[in-house]
Amino acid sequence: MSDLTPQSETPTPTTDKITQAARETIYLCNFRVSVDGEWLCLRELNDISLTPDPELDHEDPKDPIAIERLNLMNMAKLSIKGLIESALNLGRTLDSDYAPLQQFFVVMEHCLKHGLKSKKTFLGQNKSFWGPLELVEKLTPEAGEITASVKDLPGLRTPLGRGRAWLRLALMQKKLSDYMKTIINRKDLLSEFYEPNALMMEEEGAVIAGLLVGLNVIDANLCMKGEDLDSQVGVIDFSMYLKDGGHSSKSAEGDGQITAILDQKNYVEELNRHLSASVNNLQAKVDALEKSNTKLTEELAVANNRIITLQEDVERVKEETSFQQESRKASSADGQVLGETRKQLKEETQLRLDVERELEVQIGMKQEMELSMKMLEKDICEKQDALVELRQQLEDLRAINQQLSHKSQSADVSSKQKSEAIARLEEKISQMSGTVKQLENSDKDLVKQARTLSAAAGKLLQQQ
Repeated sequence: MSDLTPQSETPTPTTDKITQAARETIYLCNFRVSVDGEWLCLRELNDISLTPDPELDHEDPKDPIAIERLNLMNMAKLSIKGLIESALNLGRTLDSDYAPLQQFFVVMEHCLKHGLKSKKTFLGQNKSFWGPLELVEKLTPEAGEITASVKDLPGLRTPLGRGRAWLRLALMQKKLSDYMKTIINRKDLLSEFYEPNALMMEEEGAVIAGLLVGLNVIDANLCMKGEDLDSQVGVIDFSMYLKDGGHSSKSAEGDGQITAILDQKNYVEELNRHLSASVNNLQAKVDALEKSNTKLTEELAVANNRIITLQEDVERVKEETSFQQESRKASSADGQVLGETRKQLKEETQLRLDVERELEVQIGMKQEMELSMKMLEKDICEKQDALVELRQQLEDLRAINQQLSHKSQSADVSSKQKSEAIARLEEKISQMSGTVKQLENSDKDLVKQARTLSAAAGKLLQQQ
């Protein structure tokens, strides 16, 4: 297995580059990895016809890089499916020692390493997927917490260890799928770290990011303080997925029901998140409208007070005008004062008309705000009713999940009882075998005594 890629007769710089990249991987290019149900099948390319697969109809079937991408995608499918099924059957929070979870991180590590560009340093060439993972912090600010936690972890000295810690923290936060989709959608940034034909640059990367959504149904609690992530050797254990000839599919209908329930649960959770966001937005709008309504009410009160003041001024001006008209009879010099008073009266009247128009505009705006608030309240009530129904559906799904877990526990108890009965039977068999051996030994002793007695009898007969 020294050469993992097909050798060409006339090496070129391109083929030498592909060969060198293939030799640095641990998966097989001379084999095609395919999925048969929930099992892994390896077929040697020399034993099968190299006709294009439906999944590779746009690529050269002899291209080792394309075969590597397909193999890694199929391994990711099997690893994710096996992890979800085993975690649901286990029925508890996963830890770092759980074998399917360890294999999942190994497969993800190989997917992220595929097609990485080598960076030359004074210590030699270095390949690490920590660089692409750091892009998530720039594209999604909420991922900055994970990056900061990774950098603060003691004992991590290499970029490889930091990348492994990042994957574990993202899985615990149930954000791994979202973060992978974020960086895969920015291929212009990934081109700095990956070759053009790398898995993260092709459609297989998007498929794997979609498969990671299913991991949101499992809970993991991984302690990384005492774990040596820098020096771990990531080797894919194919024995967990290779197909056994005598294996038969078990409880296909039950698996289908579990898959349907998980899909419904994921849909309900996603819909619940969207509804919560919509309710928060509507609540923010209602708060803004209430503040605006309060402000308009205060302005209306100020305008009313101003109108009352103006009316008092008008009455006062009228009284002054009547007084001036009475006093004008006494003196003609008061005519100029009367003109100024009339001019002031016109100005005050015009000001009153302007204030009344502004008041009418404010009243119209207030009515519109009240109508919009009623519509928003009606929409909020409808959203809350839908949210209650969805929560009831989620409770029903949880009850079904608990029933399934109880059934699995009862099956485990019956299997334990059977194993204990088998152990008791084996103990009885061992006791019976010991008794048989004792009887055989006693039989041998009796034969020896009979022979001795017959010999003694013969001697007595000869003496007589």
